[in-house]
Amino acid sequence: MASERPLDGARLLVVAPTETRPEPLASVLDDGALDATAVSTAAAALERLETTPVDCLLTVQSLPDRSGLALLEAVRERAPDLPVVLAPVDGDESVASAAIAADVSAYVPLDGSADGPDEGLRPAIERALSAAADRRWRRDRARAFDAVFDDPETYGWLLAPDGTVRRANEPALGAIDATATDVRGRPFAELPWWESAVDGEAVLRDAIDAAASGEITHRELTCVRADGTTARDGSDAAGERADPDRERTFDVTVHPIRDESGTVVSLFARADDVTERARLERELRESEQLHRVTLNNMTDTVLITDDDGAFTYVCPNVHFVFGYSDDEIHEMGTIDELLGPDLFDRDELEAAGVLTNIECTATDRAGREHTLLVNVREVSIQGGTTLYSCRDVTTRKRREEALTALHRTTRKLLYAETDREIADIVVDDAADVLDLEATAAYLFDTDENVLRPAASSPAMERLHGPVRDHRATDDSVPGRVFVDGESRFFADVHESPLLSNPGTELRSVASVPLGDHGVFVAGSSEPDAFDDVARELTALLAATAEAALDRIGRERTLRERDRELERRNRQLTRLNGINEIIRDLDQALVGAETRDEIERAVCDRLTTADRFSFAWIGAADAGDDRLAVRADGGATEGRAYLDSVSLSLTEGTEPGVRTAADRAVTGVANVADGLREEPWRSEALACEFQSVVSVPLSYDDFTYGVLTVYADRSDAFDEMVRTVLAELGETIAAAIAAVERKRALLSNSSTRLEFAVGDETVLFTRLARRTDCTVSFDGGVRHREDGATVVVTVAGASPDDVAAAATDLVTVDGARVIGREGDADGADEDVGGAVLLDLSRPVLALQLADHGILLRGVEATPDDTRVVVDVPSTVDARGGADVVSTVFSAVELRSKRSVERTTPRDFHASLRDRLTDRQLEVVRLAYYGGYFESPRAQSGESIAETLDISPAAFYRHVRTVQRKLFEIVFDEIGLPANPSGRVE
Repeated sequence: MASERPLDGARLLVVAPTETRPEPLASVLDDGALDATAVSTAAAALERLETTPVDCLLTVQSLPDRSGLALLEAVRERAPDLPVVLAPVDGDESVASAAIAADVSAYVPLDGSADGPDEGLRPAIERALSAAADRRWRRDRARAFDAVFDDPETYGWLLAPDGTVRRANEPALGAIDATATDVRGRPFAELPWWESAVDGEAVLRDAIDAAASGEITHRELTCVRADGTTARDGSDAAGERADPDRERTFDVTVHPIRDESGTVVSLFARADDVTERARLERELRESEQLHRVTLNNMTDTVLITDDDGAFTYVCPNVHFVFGYSDDEIHEMGTIDELLGPDLFDRDELEAAGVLTNIECTATDRAGREHTLLVNVREVSIQGGTTLYSCRDVTTRKRREEALTALHRTTRKLLYAETDREIADIVVDDAADVLDLEATAAYLFDTDENVLRPAASSPAMERLHGPVRDHRATDDSVPGRVFVDGESRFFADVHESPLLSNPGTELRSVASVPLGDHGVFVAGSSEPDAFDDVARELTALLAATAEAALDRIGRERTLRERDRELERRNRQLTRLNGINEIIRDLDQALVGAETRDEIERAVCDRLTTADRFSFAWIGAADAGDDRLAVRADGGATEGRAYLDSVSLSLTEGTEPGVRTAADRAVTGVANVADGLREEPWRSEALACEFQSVVSVPLSYDDFTYGVLTVYADRSDAFDEMVRTVLAELGETIAAAIAAVERKRALLSNSSTRLEFAVGDETVLFTRLARRTDCTVSFDGGVRHREDGATVVVTVAGASPDDVAAAATDLVTVDGARVIGREGDADGADEDVGGAVLLDLSRPVLALQLADHGILLRGVEATPDDTRVVVDVPSTVDARGGADVVSTVFSAVELRSKRSVERTTPRDFHASLRDRLTDRQLEVVRLAYYGGYFESPRAQSGESIAETLDISPAAFYRHVRTVQRKLFEIVFDEIGLPANPSGRVE
């Protein structure tokens, strides 16, 4: 506000010419209250204003260098706020109007109209000085408001009394990315600032109404944006956003702004970010709450006493340890009543300041003893001097003692060697570990699927009665626990529907599985005897027993594995010996030229180096249905043995005879078994033969006899050895078949056998019956990797029908017509021809050839099938018939005659020697396809297409075969072949 005495000490500059200066000005210059200075010109006045502070300027209108109004305008350009009083000597209305327009502070004409200088000029100067002071005060106040309003650390709004926004400072606008125009005229409570505040609009409207009535209001709001971001704090002015995961709390204050009359004309709203303060207050409240909860629920109890031991503070959780309330503790009087008088040495506490881990025993309200660890410390808290921190370690002490006992039990179990010994140890030591006397251990009998009691304590027998077996099912407590593999603890086992003995005196029962080994049971006559510690210790004891039983099981498995390895090593040793025999025999079989050599080599090598005692090979005798000894080797007693036993195929029981009869491996592990039931056994024992095996010499379903081997010890022929010898029998038979085939190729004579075959499964028989025709096969075969290709001739039916029927058969991979023949009347319908068949294995001709027998032909009609074979003289004719009987069923021998070849190089052999298989196949298809007939039934191109070769290749093969055929013919008749074709 302006000074009450504006003239006191005011610096006044008077501008007036000296020679025409009016009297009132002289009075002003002589006023002692003013610091007045006079100049004569406007220029001097302006110069003075540049160098000397002036509080007020008084000028006349008429100056030597310019008018007073011109001076006023110049002053306003330099010092807009300087008070200026214009005092013209003879003023008029135009001068007054111009002065007012030039913002004069006071206008006082010195025309004599005023009452005097003290009543006109002096008051004008006072008013000018007072108005200037008032303007300065208002400006300073406005600047102070602007400084507060524009504080970058706060958010400010200037509001109308109804709450609409007039102004907003930059932080407030920047926080919502708005401009002044965006918020001006909007209700303050509806700004985006408060959209995410709970009840923000209602709270702010209430605050604005209170402020409009003259009250300064405070409200606290928490804002969280719907998009997960919070309103920005003061740092947002620098472009930083607040943490989107934190709420922002604002203290909003609304001040009323009054005019001179006291009327509220505006409201100033200010929001301060108090998030950190709110967080600290919240954390403080939470800390206080946590402190209260901790004191009420922690297991350690805190007590504070004075020097005399009287309680000054008792922790609210004192009942956890002692069972007393804090009031009851206070009533005890001193700490000595609670912890005893000799808990610690006062001098020692004074010297150390703190004593830790003092162990003592205290009795709770229920009379139970507790082991405590007490820490004692000197303090000074509200009259208390000694602080006691008491921790109940009864459970830990009990656990430590139990674990010590369990450690002793574990050491015992390390030396246990049987499952039952482990059960005894666990049951005996359970009283020390669990503090329970009624215990039992069940072990699982895998053979009977039963839990059998292996050990039980006397207390179990007394409280429960004799323990019994339980099936491994869910109809009893031990059975259910074993099946589920989950422990069960009963506060009162009588409440369980699985209780098998209602008369038991047990109440609390624990049943814990011992893995796959059984179940451990512990009980008490008191209900609810298993607290957390007891449950833990019971599980640990059972786990220890299970680990010991696992160890026993592993050791048992290892022992069994060692025995198995020893057995396998012995077996491998024998196998190595057998392999050595096989290698030795393979060499002998490869070098053998005859069947006799093979059989002698087998018997000799099987009995060499004490491998086996005796071996012999026998074959069926065609004369009297008995086994004939073909070769033998080994102990000389063996021949006497063969002479003394019956080798009859109809009555004998000797292993070799039995094998010959049923063509299966016969093994006798111990000859002495059933000694009086079979006569051959006593004869064998007399020769010190204790075990024997006989295997058939079979190859491709044809048997060449039996091989029988004897050993001088029982069980010499286990499964592996019998298998090896059975495979050896097949190898020997294959070797015999091979030498028979070789001899057959070198033989000049053979026996031709003709059979009637009633086997409906024969391929040619099925084709003949399906197509109602005659199907013939001349024995020619071309080998393929997975079978063979043959040509059959058809009479009485279309070869297309035969090919179609053959395609439906599983054993036929493909069928193609290669030749057709018409009927005698020249009808178009085919009545015969040739068909090429691709056959999968086994192929009839190849089966017979494996045994040295040559298939000469097959002719099948819908009524019967005729098969003709040649059996070389080196092969027994009866054996050949047996081969055919093996290949076919329902075989009847129709004829038998001898066939002689003129020379080893007969026509057929020479032809086969000179022609390749491909050449022979080409000419055979050409022949059966009618290529050589006149007119030709098929062209060379057609047959080439059937063979999947080019026509040029077909013609080349035909000419080659023709040339070689003529060479053979001319060689046979003694005429040399001439390349020119001319006979000399």
